[in-house]
Amino acid sequence: MASGLFRSLRQDLTKDAFAYRPLAPMRTDGPVVRRLPGRIRPHLAYVPHAVVGFVAFFVVMLTATTSGEYVVPSSSLIMGLIAATPVLMTLVRPVGAFWAALIAAGVLMVVGSGMNDVWPGSPGAFVSYLATATFAAMRTRPRAAVWMWLITLGAGIVIPVGLGRGEPVEIVPMAFLLAVALLVVTVRNIRRTAEQEVTAQQEVTAVERDRRTLLEERTTIARELHDVVAHHMSVVAIQAEAAPYRVKNPPPELEAAFATIRENAVAALTELRRVLGVVRSADYEAPDAPQPTLASLDGLLANVREAGLSVEKTVTGAVRELPPGVELSAYRIIQEALSNSLRHAPGAAASVEVSYVLGGLGIRVVNAAATGDVRPSPGAGHGITGMRERVAMLEGEMTAGKTAAGGYEVAVFIPVRGRQDAAPGQPQGSGQAS
Repeated sequence: MASGLFRSLRQDLTKDAFAYRPLAPMRTDGPVVRRLPGRIRPHLAYVPHAVVGFVAFFVVMLTATTSGEYVVPSSSLIMGLIAATPVLMTLVRPVGAFWAALIAAGVLMVVGSGMNDVWPGSPGAFVSYLATATFAAMRTRPRAAVWMWLITLGAGIVIPVGLGRGEPVEIVPMAFLLAVALLVVTVRNIRRTAEQEVTAQQEVTAVERDRRTLLEERTTIARELHDVVAHHMSVVAIQAEAAPYRVKNPPPELEAAFATIRENAVAALTELRRVLGVVRSADYEAPDAPQPTLASLDGLLANVREAGLSVEKTVTGAVRELPPGVELSAYRIIQEALSNSLRHAPGAAASVEVSYVLGGLGIRVVNAAATGDVRPSPGAGHGITGMRERVAMLEGEMTAGKTAAGGYEVAVFIPVRGRQDAAPGQPQGSGQAS
């Protein structure tokens, strides 16, 4: 136990005691400082330095005015500088300033006259030691404050005896005031440390929550695409198995090729289901209905209108069938954007624009600002993340932000490889609105 105590003393007060540790400027984003004029706010960062300098000046003046009638003015000024030096040292070497305060207390007791009834002697030395120990404790760990108080008690007994004082010196005033000051400082340090730990934990939690949301969204995308891909792979396997029977007397090479196609399709389907089983939760239930496409958009808009959102749809370009993954992702993006409109802009009107262009598909969902007395729902803030994941998966581009009118706009472009002919009955470049 004794070894552990001395080890903690060495770590707190002796190891690198005189290391250069300048006092950092104070933060200026507090609740009180933020309300002050912007011109003086940057200068407030150095208020702690000014306080230390003022205390040092006060110690010099107090020592000079209470040095006694037998001390010449020049000597009183020197005594004041000796007393103020440890206070100023707390700006750059806080732990070393505490040891300097002990040395200064002994020096002032030697050169002082008739002022040593209360340790550490003169009023100036008293204020200097109390301020130095308090400032040093503010910049060290709480355990160091306990050591400072114990060392102060021991020094108040040992130093006067070592200097030849026969009668005891009163140590109670210094011990009491220093105990109160160090207690306040320790509570403040512990609270600040706890706040920093909580803030750091909240930041870590926010990062982990965003990462978990990202993984959950990717898992959802994987489940949805599984249904699309599995359907097409099953069709490939069935057609490859039935193809030889559609040809009269097929050559053996053709039968072998179709058999290989079927085997590869079945193997790919098996691996796809195995991989999906890793990311699928135990309570996940596959949907009974097929995955939605842009053809199901009218039903989505009808449901949104029933929920109270006035929404209009505009379709431009040549409507054509797109790859299933693009159709599904486009539907989900519009669905999430309209859900955000319902949550964050209740009572506002929204518009959905779907543009079929040569290079792919454009989506634009815009809602006006919230109206009426209905308060917006805060939401979880994960909708935009999910939309960005779907767009990134398809190598598309997405922008989302507030409009000049106070509403919100989500604009997406999803590239589609290759060019497909327009659907029958829909000429190139035509549009429709509903």
